[in-house]
Amino acid sequence: MRGEPSCPKCGGRVRAPGLFADSWQCAVHGAVHPVQPVLPPSVDALGAVVRQTQVPVWMPWPLPVGWLFTGVALAGDERSGGRATAVACSGPGPLGGTSELILVAEEIGVGLGARYAGIDGPDPGPYLSVEKPPETKVLAAGRPTPLWHVSGPPADRAVFAGEARGLWLWAVVWPEQAGLLMYDELVLTDLRDAGAEIELVPCGALARRLLEP
Repeated sequence: MRGEPSCPKCGGRVRAPGLFADSWQCAVHGAVHPVQPVLPPSVDALGAVVRQTQVPVWMPWPLPVGWLFTGVALAGDERSGGRATAVACSGPGPLGGTSELILVAEEIGVGLGARYAGIDGPDPGPYLSVEKPPETKVLAAGRPTPLWHVSGPPADRAVFAGEARGLWLWAVVWPEQAGLLMYDELVLTDLRDAGAEIELVPCGALARRLLEP
């Protein structure tokens, strides 16, 4: 996803709007909101996404001890604004080793969360057993937000999804056992509301999962 815009659903190349189409086009998925090139993790990169997006930029805040911000991706363009965001963080896992977390906020049909989840998309609805109690809850922008297990992802990750601020919220965790992190009453902040605190975000190396989920 680094270098040029790509399809949020498959990561393939997209064609810019032109004479015959007024939207970005993927050869496989048709009209899409393109994922913009991923920048190395920095406060400036995070701030640029926060300014452009129309959807939340979710991050555990404060970050758990030892955790770092490791990248951000945005689907959309200057005309439409961001229609999906993905924030990556990494740090010590609940069972030892290093864990990685990607939080995705997106409008219906964008498909970025399903791509990181490793399932057919674009939305998590068909993969959620919402008739059952949620597996866990997070506090998103001060509101208790139920999350359900997403069925069918690859065995190397745990995936949860629900709704926050009227949009899809995905949490994808590597490795699968590190899904225990989602049971620790995680507090999520929409960084659009963070103000000057965004300057305090500690940055690590770029998460390869943002580029190759």
